[in-house]
Amino acid sequence: MRDRELYQKILGIEAPWEVEDVELDMAAKEVRVHLRHTAPLPPCPTCGKPCSRHDTRPRRWRHLDTCQYPTILVAEVPRVDCGEHGVHQVAIAWAEAGSRFTALFEALVIDWLKAASVTAVSGLLRVSWQAVWGIQSRAVSRGLARRRALLPARMGVDETSFQKRHEYVTVLIDQAAGTVVHVADGRGRGTLDGFFDGFSFAERQRVESVAMDMWPAYIAAVEAKIPGAHDKIAFDKFHVAQHLGEAVDRVRRDEHRALQEAGDDQLKGSKYLWLWKPERLSGEARSAFRSLRDSALKTARAWAIKELAMRLWKYRSRTWARRAWLSWFQWAIRSQLEPVRKVASMVKRHLDGILNAIVLGVTNARSEGINAKIQWIKYTARGFRNRERFRTAIYFHLGGLDLYPGTLR
Repeated sequence: MRDRELYQKILGIEAPWEVEDVELDMAAKEVRVHLRHTAPLPPCPTCGKPCSRHDTRPRRWRHLDTCQYPTILVAEVPRVDCGEHGVHQVAIAWAEAGSRFTALFEALVIDWLKAASVTAVSGLLRVSWQAVWGIQSRAVSRGLARRRALLPARMGVDETSFQKRHEYVTVLIDQAAGTVVHVADGRGRGTLDGFFDGFSFAERQRVESVAMDMWPAYIAAVEAKIPGAHDKIAFDKFHVAQHLGEAVDRVRRDEHRALQEAGDDQLKGSKYLWLWKPERLSGEARSAFRSLRDSALKTARAWAIKELAMRLWKYRSRTWARRAWLSWFQWAIRSQLEPVRKVASMVKRHLDGILNAIVLGVTNARSEGINAKIQWIKYTARGFRNRERFRTAIYFHLGGLDLYPGTLR
């Protein structure tokens, strides 16, 4: 089989295109496949009617390698003059409009980007960083355009840091699907207002729950935009545990400082004993922690208050859960441990949202899992130059999008 026939078949080139020549350029270390459009009256890409040629434009597309050599498709692409639709370039079957890469090459890049960073893929495939980023950006644009706008029945709202300077993006998650449905700059009220405004009152009314932390801007946005928000906002166990864990650690630091001044080092090196679950500790560490836990230390009392709060999530009745939490609040507020008292007051102010989480069985575990993946994306990329690229990477990896070029569907 001659080289032209071979490439005609392996590239899937069909009439009115044909392979005119195959050239191996050893100096440039690439294979160039020259294509020719054979139709005397090419069809208009809009209406399909045969039209006269207006002119041709030289185009090149990077394709999958031939052995170790990059393969380049080269063609003089006709433009037609349609009486109804004007001058347009004829349709290209092997690449999307405006791309310098074939659809198969873009698909390869997309597959690699799912497992490696833009920089790594750039080096592996011998294309520029900007070219790989462009393919990723086009893939996300395709995916978002294909995705049907849908307000999840059960959603989670979380913020994640963009850079070290307290810059954030807000991420809205479909709790059922485990995918990111919206990414917005900052964490103010407007980050959610704009998203919710894209849906009708009836669609917003169908929302069953919104899991979030106790950030006032998020609460205000949901209360303003989601009908019946009072019974749908849920503050899950993770965030309450996080606040209580921080309170226990503040009590430990203050007590450790006071004990050290008196020559007592019993709390030295115990930070993670109080923060980790006892079952995760080794035998020796577990024994040391048991001794501290059973002592009269203020830290032990703060830890006991936190542990009781974690057991209150097992209730299913709103009435009994409320009684249990109010009883816990009385113990916490009388503890004379200021960090614990502050968290207890915060819990009481947001008790309805905590009870919603208990009754509705809502957890923000999906959101936290996605947040952890976002941190991995940020780490492997060694940071992002701007929020647009950060958003694109989040959608690419976590949006559940159909990313591949349309010619391959």
